[in-house]
Amino acid sequence: VSKVLYPNDEHDAGKELRFIQQYFFCACSVKDIIARFEAKHGKLNLAKNIVLFADKVAIQLNDTHPTLAILEFMRVLLDEYEMTWNEAWNLAGKVFAYTNHTLLPEALEKWSVALFDKVLPRHLTILYAINEAFLNNDVAAKWPNDEAMRARLSLIEEGEQRTVRMAHLCVVTAHKVNGVAQVHSDLVKSDLFPEFNALWPNKLTNVTNGITPRRWLKACNPLLSKLLSKTIKEDWAKDLNSLKQLSALADDNNFQQQFMDIKLQNKILLTKEIKALTGITVSPEAIFDVQIKRLHEYKRQHLNLLHILALYRRLLENPELDMHPRVFIFGAKAAPGYKLAKAIIYATNKIAEKINNDPRINDKLKVVFLPNYRVSLAEKIIPAADVSEQISTAGKEASGTGNMKLALNGAVTIGTLDGANIEIAEEVGSDNIFIFGLTVDEVKALDNKGYNSQHYYETNNEIKACLDWLDTDYFTPGHEGELSTLKHSFLDGGDPYKVLADFQSYSDAHFALGKAYQNKAQWARMAILNTAMMGKFNSDRSIEDYVDNIWHLTKS
Repeated sequence: VSKVLYPNDEHDAGKELRFIQQYFFCACSVKDIIARFEAKHGKLNLAKNIVLFADKVAIQLNDTHPTLAILEFMRVLLDEYEMTWNEAWNLAGKVFAYTNHTLLPEALEKWSVALFDKVLPRHLTILYAINEAFLNNDVAAKWPNDEAMRARLSLIEEGEQRTVRMAHLCVVTAHKVNGVAQVHSDLVKSDLFPEFNALWPNKLTNVTNGITPRRWLKACNPLLSKLLSKTIKEDWAKDLNSLKQLSALADDNNFQQQFMDIKLQNKILLTKEIKALTGITVSPEAIFDVQIKRLHEYKRQHLNLLHILALYRRLLENPELDMHPRVFIFGAKAAPGYKLAKAIIYATNKIAEKINNDPRINDKLKVVFLPNYRVSLAEKIIPAADVSEQISTAGKEASGTGNMKLALNGAVTIGTLDGANIEIAEEVGSDNIFIFGLTVDEVKALDNKGYNSQHYYETNNEIKACLDWLDTDYFTPGHEGELSTLKHSFLDGGDPYKVLADFQSYSDAHFALGKAYQNKAQWARMAILNTAMMGKFNSDRSIEDYVDNIWHLTKS
């Protein structure tokens, strides 16, 4: 069952295996939770310790993948502990909370009723009972005789193939539902679950994500950690807000020199890793521009790639172009069945191969796609990054944590007003981040108006030239049109994530970034302030928010 996790679910066998995997892990977890409680407090018993169970146990659902835990928990209480329906349901409501990590459909799972009936018929019966009680009590009380609202909120989506809305089950069961950045949580309320927010106005809330500075600075960046410990009185790894003391040194020439020398040493280490993994030689004096995250259209690695094509074209037209040398570093993996994501990876590697071996551009541009991206590799990349690419379509990234890790290590963000980028910009100040592109409201307005990607192709000569390049065999000698899939995604595919709409703004932001980097004192100041102002994005603070606002725990 668990030999290959996340199997390709393009076919029925893959879907069924995923479903079984989810149940397997949920059932094991529920059994383990109850066993641990009983080992300490005795057999779970309504009269004896049921109130204590709710005080001692919190189950946080991480997106919809573990939703089956709700139904399994109910099954165990009803069938094995012989509780009444109300007793079991009340306890489930106290125990479960739900974190929504994305607005994208793939994380808002829908499983077919037929699959439920085949694999988990008892759980389907319990689901039907939850749905009936919810629709006849909560929904009917708020919207009496409103069949459209019943259909919209039902846990079952009717259609040619009836499906179970797992996200709806999470919201109906959980005592709290949270997003992971303020703009994301606002969109959860307004766009994803507006009816649930109207029904239960105090249920939906926000907990902005955080990262642990122990791993993502102290462990992975020992050189910078040593400087910080020497400079800051408090233990900054326990109190990340103490990094604000660095603000007073942001304009200090000596501290700037120490800070940037450490960045250079980390870049030298990464050049050796790049050479070992790929055979590509890069200069540590170049700008290290990093985009490391899973490969998905909404994260827009293809916007980055389109801009790289534009830079390459500019350098071919003018090899003397005043451009500080740049190394664009990618790390990403694609889901097994995500064909366009794999096409983007292939295109990036073919374009990199051509650029990296073209003597005409005098090493002013290099592209590196690091193989087998993983945490241990991220720990080497992040300390060396000058620039953090956080370029998702506004409204699509729930939060992001790579943006926090990179900024904490002194990388300057180029990004959209999306996810935690907004809160990072508030903390570091608009002068220390490069913001570009459409806002959430502008993306919505463009969708309502009708987005026409062809317009940008026809009116922007640089976009047209770069996309037409993909139809040739320039990057794939002897295989003309091998990269055309990417062009088609922008034009025939409608460019759903507005890459072409944001291209010019992105290009302009990169131009400003390049100019800023050439002013060493200005760049050092920006980098220092990014590290200094990351205190909010500490996982310690994030967990405290869960403790106070979601789990309502008290210190013993």
